[in-house]
Amino acid sequence: MNTASTDPATAADDSTQVVSLYQARKKIYPRAVEGHFVKWRWAVVWLTQIVFYGLPWLMWNDRQALLFDLGARRFFIFGLVFYPQDLIYLSALLMISAYALFLFTAVGGRLWCGYACPQTVYTEIFMWVERKIEGDRARRMKLDAAPWSLEKLARKGGKQAAWIAIALWTGFTFVGYFTPIRTLAGEVATLSTTPWETFWVLFYGFATWGNAGFMREQVCKYMCPYARFQSAMFDRDTLIISYDTERGEPRGSRSKKADPARLGLGSCVDCSLCVQVCPTGIDIRKGLQYECIGCAACVDVCNEVMDKMGYQRGLVRYDTLNGLQQHLGRAQVLRRIFRPRILVYSAILVIICIAAAASIAMRSPFKADIVRDRSTLARQVEDGQVENVYRLQVMNATETAQTYTVAAQGLPGLALAQPVRLMLGPAEAQWATVALRVPPETVAATPAGAHEVHLTIERQASDGEAARSLVEKTTFVLLR
Repeated sequence: MNTASTDPATAADDSTQVVSLYQARKKIYPRAVEGHFVKWRWAVVWLTQIVFYGLPWLMWNDRQALLFDLGARRFFIFGLVFYPQDLIYLSALLMISAYALFLFTAVGGRLWCGYACPQTVYTEIFMWVERKIEGDRARRMKLDAAPWSLEKLARKGGKQAAWIAIALWTGFTFVGYFTPIRTLAGEVATLSTTPWETFWVLFYGFATWGNAGFMREQVCKYMCPYARFQSAMFDRDTLIISYDTERGEPRGSRSKKADPARLGLGSCVDCSLCVQVCPTGIDIRKGLQYECIGCAACVDVCNEVMDKMGYQRGLVRYDTLNGLQQHLGRAQVLRRIFRPRILVYSAILVIICIAAAASIAMRSPFKADIVRDRSTLARQVEDGQVENVYRLQVMNATETAQTYTVAAQGLPGLALAQPVRLMLGPAEAQWATVALRVPPETVAATPAGAHEVHLTIERQASDGEAARSLVEKTTFVLLR
């Protein structure tokens, strides 16, 4: 016989249900796998890290080849020198990156995520260290479940020490793109880094250690916006990681010698290895999911199983929705790559690249900015002349010393109060005061107010450098 509590408080407690709005994380233990796509992924890992860690140490014209000197507001990219006024090139770079991402996604799904994204690359590196120290999937699971011992402490501590070393070296390299890395290395060796350098080394290192060592798939599933809007760039002819349901179902285990047709089974042996190797822990047999980063680890491991069973490869493969449903051959799938949206993305990307390259090739080897002196609008000087004062900045965008002169045009008798001659070193910027004057007869014959004038900044010819000029527009104010 059931009895109910007569205590109202107890009854309220019994009827209360706590519902969590957040799913508790279940730790994923990705299994090691070998195969064609794993080799490609590691090739990209090596390529990106050689570039990232190696570029700061590369020298060019007795300076760091790639250096973003924020303090001096100069950005060195091999033989090019950029200033903040060259922001248009950063805009072009961002547009190129965006359209390249759209193009690659429309063609091959999340190729960026699966092969070149820093989160994927560093997670791959950290998991390799983890496997070398703690072992593969089964050993790691057993180690985590075991009570603490000297061996467990040594393995866990060794893994963390290796992770932290990689993370700190990554943070150091990152800061080396903004502070000359050889100078930074000396500062680190003598513990004399500036507070900001110390902060960014530790911050970037901590982010690398936390994201690649602990958060891993959580970044891809919950933090990265690309996972959310990727479906808007997919269509039915986008290559994605696909499970051939028609061929694989119904799934079930069987011996290698058994005939699946007689057993009424498909090619899938339900080994769950595709789930075990997935870095985000999904089951690709449930169809396309936003958590899939397109790394193709499941393709490699499934092909291994198919080889062992003597079945045809490709139960899990890169394919399109149209390819699966219409049973298209490989050549037919590849021909559909050249569809309208791909051609549009490609055309826009090519146009932006050509325009950016042409603009860089034809840009002036020096820049100039002119602003009026804020303290004096206009003033009358000796002999009835009217004078306007300006501040002129000239920026040398070459790697050699240059000499510049200034001339003025725009009003009758307009001239410089004193000659201006600037001598700038390589990639140097310099301010100069420019005073322009007009004679009394011009003042009498010209209406009062602002009049457009032009300053011509001319680079003098030097060894291997032809003379070049740049014209800047400003205004000259006349008083009565």
